[in-house]
Amino acid sequence: MASDRFRARMKNLVMFVPNMVLLCGRLLTDPRVPRTEKALVAGAIIYALIPFDLIPDMIPFVGQIDDAYLIAMTLLRLVDRTEPAVLREHWNGGGDIVQLVESMATLAGRLLPRRIRRILLAHVEVAKSPEGSTALFQKPMLVAHDKSEPPAVAGG
Repeated sequence: MASDRFRARMKNLVMFVPNMVLLCGRLLTDPRVPRTEKALVAGAIIYALIPFDLIPDMIPFVGQIDDAYLIAMTLLRLVDRTEPAVLREHWNGGGDIVQLVESMATLAGRLLPRRIRRILLAHVEVAKSPEGSTALFQKPMLVAHDKSEPPAVAGG
């Protein structure tokens, strides 16, 4: 039983990056995704693919943290400006993509120096939110929820 869960988690981990690329590709073609958000998703993908960025990708693990953070924050911004169902509909991996992205943003954000986080977020905070502010999140990204209620989503 425990080995089955371990295998499922390992499969999800191994397939996370390919599933994330597939997710981003599908979001770029979804008519419900605003053009500005598509441009930011495309920019985050390009940033992740370029080996020379704020933390060079040639440094194993550490080099991918800034990429993961930028992609996660871009997808959380997308969730804030569309319906979370848009992301969930295109996700092929295991688990809830919104919760996975929130966790990835939180973990990567803790590992990155504040200066690098600010630089990366400066590129994400381009468009105004529906309320008219340019702040990416005015609510906590991770919220505790009662198990009897559906999970709360970032920005929702």
